[in-house]
Amino acid sequence: MAKILVIDDEKNLRRILKDYLENEGNEVLEAPGGEEGIKLALSTLDLDLILLDIRMPGMDGFEVMEELKGRIQVPVIFLTALGDNFNEIKGLNLGADDYIAKPFNYKVLMARINAILRKNKSEDLLTYGTLKIDRVKHLVSIKDLPCELTVKEFELLNYLVENFGQSMDRSVLLDRIWGYDYEGDQRTVDTHVKTLRAKLHEAGNMIKTVRGVGYRFEEI
Repeated sequence: MAKILVIDDEKNLRRILKDYLENEGNEVLEAPGGEEGIKLALSTLDLDLILLDIRMPGMDGFEVMEELKGRIQVPVIFLTALGDNFNEIKGLNLGADDYIAKPFNYKVLMARINAILRKNKSEDLLTYGTLKIDRVKHLVSIKDLPCELTVKEFELLNYLVENFGQSMDRSVLLDRIWGYDYEGDQRTVDTHVKTLRAKLHEAGNMIKTVRGVGYRFEEI
């Protein structure tokens, strides 16, 4: 089962997509516009895919993609009535994984969705030296010995791994892991990184401090 976010201002299309996707055993979240979609995308853990309309009132799909870029790593399929090459190229250059013009064949759409989801599942078991991460079962081991992490510690590690090699701002980590409504400050991030590093032993050295910014995960 995959968790899929549909961002589209057309209510009937969202309903149809929801029915198709749920019939395939997926969990579906809906957002009627760009701003609502961004909030859901950033606050939903374990999101597997975003179906994103381009032509929406207010914030369009390109703007949504720009806002999410560098903050989460989730596959995106653009859905749009704009079928010209310029918009297709623009969408793909922004980092979209696929682009489907409306009206589309739902069987073709489901085939493309499943292809992207299958590709991502191959990345659910990760190994970095002595560190192994099972992102499906939420298990971490060091030298094949289980490493007991809290939920937040695992989410923090997973998010840093998802953004491998990228320097992640403390404020972004706080919003992504603890949510917009969290009343604590950025020292919460520092505290959890400290305990996470300690539990990971030598593998904790892969979490690098980026002075004045935050943290970055990179293989030693």
